[in-house]
Amino acid sequence: MEMYKNVEIDSLDRQILSTLMHNAKMPYTEIAKKLYVSGGTIHVRMKKLEDAGVVKGYSLDIDYGKIGYDISAFLGVYLDKSSLYDEVARELAKIPEVVEAYYTTGLYSIFIRIICRDTNHLRDILHDKIQKIGGIQRTETFISLQESINRPLQILDEENQA
Repeated sequence: MEMYKNVEIDSLDRQILSTLMHNAKMPYTEIAKKLYVSGGTIHVRMKKLEDAGVVKGYSLDIDYGKIGYDISAFLGVYLDKSSLYDEVARELAKIPEVVEAYYTTGLYSIFIRIICRDTNHLRDILHDKIQKIGGIQRTETFISLQESINRPLQILDEENQA
């Protein structure tokens, strides 16, 4: 058993999490059969993991290009000073196209991902929204040409593969 911030995570918890990370739609009853426990056990374990903040939520993986959002870009954001991070992050959160933001070490203070319909939309978001946020010195943009890997983290060792 391992302790993460006062949460006990055992092998069964890891197997449940791994199963759902690969298929969040799998019914608890099916997970229970696969792991040789009762459906109630899965419910109790998931409630514990949610209450502890291990499971933060549930989301749907969308192919944005198929619904008209063809540009995925990453931006390295240089701040005037790192103490402005919280304020800038709050402003970035107001922009719907900003889907991820990370406070980072290295060249950039913040690294963000944005999703836009096309290059004109990207330009508008950069020029009219992001670069007008106080505290941002400049940005560097990287347009993604192809996503090669997008997978859940492997949290099970080989003997616990479900």
